[in-house]
Amino acid sequence: MIPVEIITMLGSAIVGGVLSLMSANQKAKELQMTFMLSDRKSQQKGYQEAREDKGKHVTWVRQFIAVVGIMAVIVWPKFVPVFAPWVDVWVGWTQWNPGFLFIEGREMFTWKAMNGLVITPLDTHLVSSIVGFYLGGAVTRR
Repeated sequence: MIPVEIITMLGSAIVGGVLSLMSANQKAKELQMTFMLSDRKSQQKGYQEAREDKGKHVTWVRQFIAVVGIMAVIVWPKFVPVFAPWVDVWVGWTQWNPGFLFIEGREMFTWKAMNGLVITPLDTHLVSSIVGFYLGGAVTRR
């Protein structure tokens, strides 16, 4: 038979070992959280510096992207039917296709060739977002 003192000593050693492992695990998690927060702070600092950059090139690049977006999505499809009426303008939109019995419905993207001047919801959304972007930027700068 094993003496009670040995059983108590083994039990306390096991409990002490488990508690020290749990403590080490908690310290590792705390250290990991500290590193994550410091990394997050450095990322936020970089983002803030990028937002506050008011250089000429940043403004020029934003304006270039806006002009290219308007030219590609709005102006080009409007000029093609005027100067080249034999060229079709392809317009795409999402369309809901309902399911049947146990088959769930889903959205599908549909393309259709159109002739003549075409104004799509994408045109109006793009123009309103670009106007809102520039008006919002102008309001916050003042």
